[in-house]
Amino acid sequence: MAIELPLSCQKVWKPELYKIQLGAPSPKPIYVDSLNEERPDFYGLEYHGTINHKKSESILEDKRDGSYLVRRSPGANSYYTLSLRFDQKTKHYKIYYSPDKGHYLQENFKKFDTVQDLVADGLVDFHMRLHAGPIIQEMMSQTKNCYEQSPYMTLNRRKLRVLSNEIRKSSKLSMLNDEISTLSIDEPGNDLTAKLIDDADDELLEAYEKSHVFKTRTFKGLNWCEYCANFLWGFSSQGVQCEDCGFVAHNKCSELVPAKCVPDLKRLRGIFGVDLTLLITAHKCKIPFIVKKCVEEVEQHGMLQEGIYRISGFADEIEALKMALDKDGEKADMSALAYSNVNVISGVLKMYLRLLPVPLITSDCYPAFMQAMTNKNVGEKILAMRDALKKLPVAHFNCLKYILEHLNRISSHHAINKMNEQNLATVFAPTLIETPPHMTDLSQEINMLTALITHCHAVFL
Repeated sequence: MAIELPLSCQKVWKPELYKIQLGAPSPKPIYVDSLNEERPDFYGLEYHGTINHKKSESILEDKRDGSYLVRRSPGANSYYTLSLRFDQKTKHYKIYYSPDKGHYLQENFKKFDTVQDLVADGLVDFHMRLHAGPIIQEMMSQTKNCYEQSPYMTLNRRKLRVLSNEIRKSSKLSMLNDEISTLSIDEPGNDLTAKLIDDADDELLEAYEKSHVFKTRTFKGLNWCEYCANFLWGFSSQGVQCEDCGFVAHNKCSELVPAKCVPDLKRLRGIFGVDLTLLITAHKCKIPFIVKKCVEEVEQHGMLQEGIYRISGFADEIEALKMALDKDGEKADMSALAYSNVNVISGVLKMYLRLLPVPLITSDCYPAFMQAMTNKNVGEKILAMRDALKKLPVAHFNCLKYILEHLNRISSHHAINKMNEQNLATVFAPTLIETPPHMTDLSQEINMLTALITHCHAVFL
């Protein structure tokens, strides 16, 4: 998302900064054909071998700005040296190379595929600092270098309020659903729902947290950091962008950005394999729509079917429904008319849960649950499970509660469907629990999940 600049600034900042950037000198490598030592594979003819800084300065002394060479400083073992001409002076920098990262100045700096790209980026940086100082100062004075006052934060705060209200309404209405349903339309309490909505509008969601997913990116045209509002100069790898919401920032600024990412639904590709917190945040819901629709269909058409969740549906129909959900979202037809075999619906639900990047019972929560199972007293075991649940992210907590309550209802008909708590736990343990790698014996995990299904109403108060 590009930052919108004040109208008073656009006429100055955009054309002038761009003109200044275009005036930066281009990289001009100084080549040498023969060497008395072996040339590194990752350098070309710009590598001059082992020479000291005085020798390199004599080579570059009469050259134009942008001229450069790479050398090995006498006595240096872990790095090479870049000697670069700028502003009629020769500058020297330690540079490093690794096959997986490329060329860079420092570990936490930008990485480049070639030395020429590194030099080009550095020349723009030098040039902007030398010639764009007054404009940059004007930018900083008008924005007060303040993230909280940036246009992004203004928009983000609105998104957070909308998201907060949606989740609060859903949570409060769900909790008081039984109370509301007992009220007559003509009774004085029939405005309870409206009151809840009004109350929710006055508060932001407490403890909302969704970290940004930043990736280094090369931008075209002019871009600004949405944290400090300063110009992203350079021609490659100028900054980072959040894959989920589009937030743009300098690499260093991204380390300071609060964990208040509000994902853009347009950036999501499907629903399978998408982080649960990201999905419910983007859709502004409490439970993913796919989970709710699958559960509703199973409870309507498969509650009494023998072997529900244990018997698999046809693989081609499950894959077809998965593709439809990824493409059409909530508009996908999951009705009994479209899929007469309810095992297809149950299979899609299991697939969705299995493909979550982080299972519902996370690795942070897993040890606490296993420890809770060591209690022989049922009451103590339930209390320990409640404590374990506190380690779950909010999205995982809500979805796990919804799934376990559903499985509890399925097990209540085990005399007909042959799926008691342990049978269901055997099916769902590999899907719901993030177990250590290469674990084959899941007997303890199955016992733990059996207890969760059995006592779900006591565990989730």
